[in-house]
Amino acid sequence: MHKYPFQHINGLKLLTLCGWLLPLAVQAGLVEDSHLSLEMRNFYMNRDYRDAGLADTPRIKGQSKAKAEDWGQGFMLRFESGFSDGPVGFGLDALGLLGIKLDSGDGTSGTGALPRNPRTGETADEFSFLGLTGKARIAQTQLMVGTHSPLMPVLIRNDTRLLPQTFEGAQLLSKDIEGLTLTAGQFRSTRLRDSTNYEDMKMFADGATGGVESDRFNFGGITYAVSPKLTGTYFYAQLEDNYRQHYLGLLHALPLTESLKLRSELRYFDSDDDGRTTVDNRNLGAMFTLSYGGHALGASYQRQTGDTGQPFIAGGADPFVFNTQTYHHFLRADEDSWQTRYDYDFAALGIPGLTLMARYVRGDDFEIRRQDAHEWERDVDIAYVIQSGPLKNLILRWRNVAYRGSRTTDIDENRLIVNYVLKFW
Repeated sequence: MHKYPFQHINGLKLLTLCGWLLPLAVQAGLVEDSHLSLEMRNFYMNRDYRDAGLADTPRIKGQSKAKAEDWGQGFMLRFESGFSDGPVGFGLDALGLLGIKLDSGDGTSGTGALPRNPRTGETADEFSFLGLTGKARIAQTQLMVGTHSPLMPVLIRNDTRLLPQTFEGAQLLSKDIEGLTLTAGQFRSTRLRDSTNYEDMKMFADGATGGVESDRFNFGGITYAVSPKLTGTYFYAQLEDNYRQHYLGLLHALPLTESLKLRSELRYFDSDDDGRTTVDNRNLGAMFTLSYGGHALGASYQRQTGDTGQPFIAGGADPFVFNTQTYHHFLRADEDSWQTRYDYDFAALGIPGLTLMARYVRGDDFEIRRQDAHEWERDVDIAYVIQSGPLKNLILRWRNVAYRGSRTTDIDENRLIVNYVLKFW
C-alpha cells in the first residue's frame, strides 16, 4: 500500500545516530575494520517543459505546466561495522539520511528530489530516514537483513536526486570460490528517493496490463570471472504477481595496444508475465567502447521484441540497459534504440580532475496512441574534482539534458550538484 511521504521529521535524528554509533561499535568489539563517513550533497534541478500541451507527466492541481524546480541539501551518514570474532561473525551497518529544502517555489515542485503533498504540491521543509542492516558472516559468505541499496542487473537503486532510494529485505552474498560470486535474496518493500516511508513495489512495463502492488521481489544470480578480461553473469528475478525475468551478460576487455583498449559488453533480458499481467518482452543490447589516452568513444544498439516494453520496478529504480539515460528509459513496447557516447579525461591535457561526458540516444519503431513515434535524448556532464587544498576531493558537476519526441513531452533540464564525502575513519 502506498504511504503518503510528506512528513516533517526532526533533523536531530541524524545527529543522534552519530552519538550512538561509536559506543555501539566499541561495546560490541566491532570497531576494527569499521568505517564511518558523511556524504554531503547540494542538489539543484530545473526541468523546463517545452511543450506543456502534450505533457504525459502526471500533474496536480496548482502545479506549473511550464517547469519543475527544486533545490536541497542532503546528508548521508554511513556506518559499516566489522565482524565479531568466532566461526560466525556478526555486525551492524547503519544509514542515516537527511534532506533539507533550500528552495521550491509555489507550483514548481515535482522534480523527484523533495517529498510533496500530492494534493497541493507543497514540499516538506525537511525529511529524514534511518535504516539498519544486521549481518552475519561465515568465511566469505554474508547474510544481510534490513536496509539495502542494490546494484544488480535485475534491480539498481536510484541515486540521481538529493537522497538515494533503498529497499528492505534479506540478501545472501557468497565469494567462497575464487572468481565466483553467488547472490540470492528477497526484498519486501522500497523507500522512494523522495520519501521517508517504505511501501509495496510496483511494476512499470509499457503496454502491459494487470500489474499489482507486491511485497515480494525474489532474485538470484551468479557472476563468474572466466579470466581477468572476461566475465559472465546470469540473474533471475520475480516481482511476484507481476513479472519474471532472466538476465544474461558478458563483459570483455581487450587491450589492442599499450594505450588503445576495446571494451565489449552484451546484455540480454527475457521477461514474461507472472500473475494476471500481460508482460512479454525480449531485449538484446550490445555496446562497444574504444579508449585511447583521455578519449573514450562508445556505441550501442538495443533491440526489443514482444508485446510490451521491458518491465522494471517503478518509482525511480534504474533498468540495467545501455540506453536508459538521465531522463528517459527508451523501453517502450517494440522500441529499438541506438546510442553514441564520448568521454574525455582532461588529465591528458594536464588538468586532472576535469572530465566531460556527452551522449546521444535515439529510439524508433514504436507507437504512441497507435501512431508511429520516435524520440531522442542528449546528455552532457561536466565534472571537476578539486585536487588540493582544504576542499580537496569536493566534486562539482553540471548535468544538462534535452529530450524530444513525437507525441511526448519535450523537456530541457539542468542539474547542478556539489558533492563532498568526509571520512571519519
